[in-house]
Amino acid sequence: MKQKVVIALGGNALGNTPDEQKAAVLETSKSIADLVESGVQVTICHGNGPQVGMIKKAMDTASKTDPTIPEMPFPECGAMSEGYIGFHLQCALHNEIKSRNLDINVVSMVTQVLVDIEDSSFKNPTKPIGSFMTKEEADALAKTGVSVAEDAGRGYRQVVASPHPIDIIEGAAISYLVDTGTVVIAGGGGGIPVVYQDGKLTGIDAVIDKDLTSVRLAQTVDADTLIILTAVEKVAINFGKPDETWLDELSVEDAKMYIEKNEFAAGSMLPKIKAAIEFAESKEGRKTLITSLEKAGDGLKGQTGTWIVR
Repeated sequence: MKQKVVIALGGNALGNTPDEQKAAVLETSKSIADLVESGVQVTICHGNGPQVGMIKKAMDTASKTDPTIPEMPFPECGAMSEGYIGFHLQCALHNEIKSRNLDINVVSMVTQVLVDIEDSSFKNPTKPIGSFMTKEEADALAKTGVSVAEDAGRGYRQVVASPHPIDIIEGAAISYLVDTGTVVIAGGGGGIPVVYQDGKLTGIDAVIDKDLTSVRLAQTVDADTLIILTAVEKVAINFGKPDETWLDELSVEDAKMYIEKNEFAAGSMLPKIKAAIEFAESKEGRKTLITSLEKAGDGLKGQTGTWIVR
């Protein structure tokens, strides 16, 4: 049996424009193809922070400029970002894998991720999306039931919830493809948030953390390892201080202790550590590797990176 690995790839690593992204995925695909060529069964989850924001702003601007163009709902913007990021990734990976004479298929899947409408984050949405608005525009939007908030003194923006992912709707299809040896790209941007209303799925304005969705994806395909990629090679405690220490391994218990001591920054390493813990705790033998994309192969060999284990 091949080692099953899910890679959580950050959206910021993919560039801010389509042209930047095309260039970035060429390098990304080489590192991922190295893993595939070594015999690892790879599944990929990616972020979409810059990309979905670009799409939402463009659609907002278009609708303001031309009244005949309707505003685009946020779940649809997420689907657009999943589609075009997935296209760039699968195209680059296909080309790289075929250049190595490997007979392996690559598929990207627009993925719906179930969340709970009763999730507490819906009562206090804080994730800003879309373009900036004036106070008057924000007040008018708020009257329609949309949550808005001031964003760091720069203006007003729509804010949405960031609920915890419960399940991946297309999980069975993804698992089937993985088990047949296909490299699957799924859960992009955390997936499209959906809820059940009157027994039917429907999209909802929200942003799901990509690293948490990668946990659900890894559980779904019964992966051995979740690799969460960052800009650094290892996790550190006392980061940026004279006694900074880079860690080779971190137990779940110690990771929780360091969280209590506020060792990890809320906007960067903290959500990755929490996701790493959740996956490592989900089943005996599962573990998480946190490292950079360039060092992922060396990390799987135990040569670098930070392992989070039970």
